[in-house]
Amino acid sequence: MVTNSGESVEEFTMSVPKIKLNTGAEIPAVGYGTWQLKPEDAVTQVAYAIKEAGYRHIDCAWGYMNEAAVGEGIRQSGVPRSEIFITSKVWGTWHRKVEACLDETLAALGTDYLDLYLMHWPIPLNPNGSHPIIPLRPDGTRDIDTEWDIKDTWKQFEALLDKGKVRAIGVSNFSQKTLEAFLPHVRTVPAVDQLELHVYNPDHALVAYLHAHGIVPQAYSPLGSTNSPIIQDETVKGIADRVGLTPADVLIGWHGAWIASGGRVVIPRSNTQSRIASNIKGAAAAAKALTAEDIKTLDGIAATGKQKRLVTPPWGIDLGFDNWPQ
Repeated sequence: MVTNSGESVEEFTMSVPKIKLNTGAEIPAVGYGTWQLKPEDAVTQVAYAIKEAGYRHIDCAWGYMNEAAVGEGIRQSGVPRSEIFITSKVWGTWHRKVEACLDETLAALGTDYLDLYLMHWPIPLNPNGSHPIIPLRPDGTRDIDTEWDIKDTWKQFEALLDKGKVRAIGVSNFSQKTLEAFLPHVRTVPAVDQLELHVYNPDHALVAYLHAHGIVPQAYSPLGSTNSPIIQDETVKGIADRVGLTPADVLIGWHGAWIASGGRVVIPRSNTQSRIASNIKGAAAAAKALTAEDIKTLDGIAATGKQKRLVTPPWGIDLGFDNWPQ
C-alpha cells in the first residue's frame, strides 16, 4: 500500500520517531489508543491502524474490556508481533495480584510479553463484586482499598520485569505530588507516566519534573476527550487555517514539537479510519509547519483562562494534580 504522501506504509512507519526509554528500549512516538473501542470495532480498527496507517505502537488496558479484540486485530494485521510495541495497564482491582492481571492481558492479546506495563491509576480498589471495573461502597462512592500501598503494587511490577514478562514498566495518572512520595522508595524508576496532556491541560511543571527524572511523558487524549472544546478553539483553528492543516493536525503537531526533541509520546485514538490515518501523519506534518511562535502560542492557551481537565473520574481522593475539579 502507498500512503497519500507517496510513501509505502513501510517507509512511513520507519519515519515515525522513536523515543528512548530509561531501559534503553525505544518506543514509537505515536501510538494508537484503544480506549472506548467496542470489541466489534477494535478488531477492524486495530488491524487497519497497523496494516494500512503504519502504527507500530498499540496502547491498551485490562480496564478497556476489549483486549481480546485488540489481540485479534494485531493478528489480522499480518505484522509480526516483534515489530509492534504493545502497552497495557493493570486495573485498580488487581493491585494485590498484578501478575494475575497481566496473565489475563497476555492471554487476551495472544502474546507472552508486553513491551510496557503501566499502573493505570495510583488507586487500589476493593473487588467487592458490585461492579467488575468500578466497585462501589453502599453509599455510592468508589470502594478504594485504603489498606494497600501502591509501593507494594510496584514491587510486583519490578518482579515481572525481572521475569521478562514485561520489558519496561511505568505509571499513569501520577502527579508530581504522587511521584515525590513514590520515587524514593522504588528500585526501578518508571519508564513513562501516561497523562492527560493537551493545549488546555499542558501541565508544563509536571512535564519538566518528569524529564528531570528520566521519565517519558505519554500524552493521552491529545485532542481532548469526547465532545472536547479543543478542536473548536479559535486560536487552534486560526493557526490551522494559516498553515493549511486541520485543527487536529495542529493539536497533535504541538506534541510533535516535543517528540522531535525526544521528550514525549502521544497516543491519539479514533474509531474513524480516515482520522486514524491522519492522526499519525498529523504529528509529522504539523510539527514541520508550526513555527516557534505557534508553539509558544499553543503552550499559553491554558493560561488565558482555558485550563481544563477532561478526564476526571470521581475518585474522591486528592491525586495531587492542579486544577482537578473538586
